Amino acid sequence: MDDHARAAPSSAELAITSSGAVGEDRATWPAVRRGLMRRCPSCGEGHLLEGYLKVADTCPACGEVLRYHRADDGPAYLTILVVGHILAVMMHFIWVTFRPEPLVFATMLTVVAVGMSLWLLPRFKGAIVGYQWAHRMHGFGDED
Repeated sequence: MDDHARAAPSSAELAITSSGAVGEDRATWPAVRRGLMRRCPSCGEGHLLEGYLKVADTCPACGEVLRYHRADDGPAYLTILVVGHILAVMMHFIWVTFRPEPLVFATMLTVVAVGMSLWLLPRFKGAIVGYQWAHRMHGFGDED
């Protein structure tokens, strides 16, 4: 098929970035899901994080530039929101059902809170970076 016979892309297939460049639309939910799995939002193969919370400058698999992210305090706020709501329900249920000793109760809830926070924080950071990548925020996609 020659270049003249190809159909022009529809408006759903194109997106205008903040710099005015036109590129293909990026699906939000696959990028967020890949971020939750701590994978590159573009290819889903490379690791998004170099350490516990440091985002890689580029994807080792596809070379996508990831240094433009601006996750800032978003992952911490989401972690506090989720962990706080889960702990509130747990506190009520455990106290009403079992009436544990206060020191045991506090120790158990502390361990659960710290464990959940440590597990959720890098996943929420990946999700926010994936969302920013999909919406071409903060420089993602300017090089397209």
